[in-house]
Amino acid sequence: MLTERSNRVAAAIKLQRPAGRRHAARFLAEGPNLVESALRRGLVEEVFATEAAAHRFGDLLDGAPVHLITERASKALSDTVTPVGLVAVCRIPDVSLADVLMSPRLLAVAVETSDPGNAGTLIRLADAMGADAFIVSGDSVDPYNPKCLRASAGSIFSVPVISVPDTLALVSELVSAELVVMAATLDGESSLPDVDLAVSTAWLFGSEAHGLPAEVAAAADVRVTIPMAGSAESLNVAAAAAICLYQTARAQRGIPGEL
Repeated sequence: MLTERSNRVAAAIKLQRPAGRRHAARFLAEGPNLVESALRRGLVEEVFATEAAAHRFGDLLDGAPVHLITERASKALSDTVTPVGLVAVCRIPDVSLADVLMSPRLLAVAVETSDPGNAGTLIRLADAMGADAFIVSGDSVDPYNPKCLRASAGSIFSVPVISVPDTLALVSELVSAELVVMAATLDGESSLPDVDLAVSTAWLFGSEAHGLPAEVAAAADVRVTIPMAGSAESLNVAAAAAICLYQTARAQRGIPGEL
């Protein structure tokens, strides 16, 4: 029994690396909030918990397949400085681009986003604004990176999330699906208040450091800028995405009022 448990822990530790997650189509969810969200979604295969965590979160873990582990094993499985002793092995949802493009109204696409905190925040925004899916494209962070999971605050379990390696090919697919592809840029030819947002829309958001690649922005149907009355030169990607996604959701649902 101890050997089997050690083997399970060793297999789970491999999921801390992107290659291990891709190979196994599994990821680790750490902490009560993420584990509860994963359990609710039915994605949990097994849970590792210290004796203290199993007692503390007993109601949450009722009926779950729990393996008791040592504090040492908990630290080996954890990505945090002070582990709570609760980690679940979860299946990565089987969602394809074709599934996402069946009948979407609003998609959010993060292009070349390397920062897991930004990616997780964008996932949370996409969920909050009722997007049909969130797509990471190009050389972007793995959305199941532990820091990305935490930044999503559980939203990664509520909105379909997929990775697409070729951004230009993705844009072509979005256009073929009759979505209006809008690129959020600093120097767009269209101002956000002047754009028809009631149409089925896919928003492209670039990285914090470099914005959208020029060829990606050029491939979009329209390049949109957010007018600013103050002296700030730009917004960070999360702020820009929040404004764009909120205004689009409001227009599509016919919600009165201004931002």
